[in-house]
Amino acid sequence: MVTNTSGKKKTAIARATVRDGSGKVRINSRPVELVEPEPAQLKLLEPFRVVDDELREDVDIDVSIEGGGIMGQADAARTAIARGLVQHTNDAELRDAYMEFDRSLLVNDVRQSEAKKWGGPGARARYQKSYR
Repeated sequence: MVTNTSGKKKTAIARATVRDGSGKVRINSRPVELVEPEPAQLKLLEPFRVVDDELREDVDIDVSIEGGGIMGQADAARTAIARGLVQHTNDAELRDAYMEFDRSLLVNDVRQSEAKKWGGPGARARYQKSYR
């Protein structure tokens, strides 16, 4: 059985394919153990902290990520992986465990950075004015 899921964070989009296998997790065709920096790797492996080791050894997960920065991609990928595991196992207890651990494992973070506007250096800040 093959399950396709996706996750988003800011402008990063991750698409995960979960299939029966031997426990391989690949991020953009590279093993998850080779992902740098280490905080991003730890974030990618978070969905496996909640599940038992049997489930991880029974599935292969391929994730392709586009856009965004390193940590945004890691957040998007962890959402895609967790959703894929829940869909693949069709387990309500696993879904509840993920929701209790961290809601963003199953629900995309919809926040986006606000666009810069004229009259200032950023989205809200304005240029200072002097009267003398």
